[in-house]
Amino acid sequence: MKIATKFIHAGMEPDPSTGAIMTPVYMTSTYVQEAPGVNKGFEYARSQNPTRKALEEALAIIENGQYGLAFSSGVAATDAVLKLLSPGDEVVTGNDLYGGTYRLFTKVFERFGIKFSYVDMGSLEAVEAAISPATKLIWLETPTNPLMNIGDIAAIAAIAKSSGSLLCVDNTFASPYLQNPLDLGADIVMHSSTKYLGGHSDVIQGALVVNDKTLYDSLYFIQKSCGAVPGPMDCFLVLRGIKTLHLRMQRHCENGEKIAHWLRKHPKVGKVYWCGFEDHPGYAVAKKQMRGFGGMMSFELKDNSVETAKQLLSSTRLFSLAESLGGVESLINHPASMTHASIPREERIKNGLSDSLIRLSVGVEDAEDLIQDLANAIG
Repeated sequence: MKIATKFIHAGMEPDPSTGAIMTPVYMTSTYVQEAPGVNKGFEYARSQNPTRKALEEALAIIENGQYGLAFSSGVAATDAVLKLLSPGDEVVTGNDLYGGTYRLFTKVFERFGIKFSYVDMGSLEAVEAAISPATKLIWLETPTNPLMNIGDIAAIAAIAKSSGSLLCVDNTFASPYLQNPLDLGADIVMHSSTKYLGGHSDVIQGALVVNDKTLYDSLYFIQKSCGAVPGPMDCFLVLRGIKTLHLRMQRHCENGEKIAHWLRKHPKVGKVYWCGFEDHPGYAVAKKQMRGFGGMMSFELKDNSVETAKQLLSSTRLFSLAESLGGVESLINHPASMTHASIPREERIKNGLSDSLIRLSVGVEDAEDLIQDLANAIG
């Protein structure tokens, strides 16, 4: 089945009682049982909900996996993966990482005896060097947030397998339209469904997709026991978003390419971070494992002034200054004070995230209007 057809029909069956083509929103907390232990597959809404079940089936299909799990946020999905570990276990992860993930690792799970090693995931040598007998998980973002670094999923999956570790790939920036980590050997795919999967900045949700039944059972036990599940209306919104994911991602990619090249030619713009440039260090890997380069990018102005950057951030009209990404509308963001503020400044600077860095989530508006908006703001 081709990708567009898959996204539209994934997990979608007409409602058997009414023929409704859209999955109904089952707003119920519990389900009547015919007799003790005899039910229609649903007992209590924290454990199961028909709307969530349809979404989880769709998530598995679009990621070429067997089992999907929906969570109340991307961080909740990440939290569930980390709960597979025990005190004394170690995690190898990237030194360019979403601030919320870093905060969860350092402020929550380090207190429970989990150790984290932060390395350049673009360097297979660095990844291998960080592996120890206690390593149980490799956590990979690719492309990374916000510096657009690329990790070789297949190569890191081989390292994980040889070391007896799980590989979890945060696929939020790429989406299943551009990249399918399970096909490349990953054990778990994580999404902040808030972003491209939902696509309309109107829902908070997370997702995990796996192939292994034992791993799924462990994650489902955590989902059920810890209770970080999404409501049925949120599930409906993400189901609806998935239906247009391929159309939106096509436009995100087209607009992203135009804006990245325009920024690079602007006399006041310094470095532009976008993995679609042929001289990007990870370009060859990105081209190999992705079907396009997406609508996420970051850049710095040549004067590298924080004040100039902040003035630009407050001067756009179509690019809204806001957290998050992946919606149909374009967003502009200051990672140092917004999405990555939880990372200590010395760590950000050491890893290349400057105080003047500006991140763009390029939406699906007309590219010429977006370019004119940036031109007016940059001056």
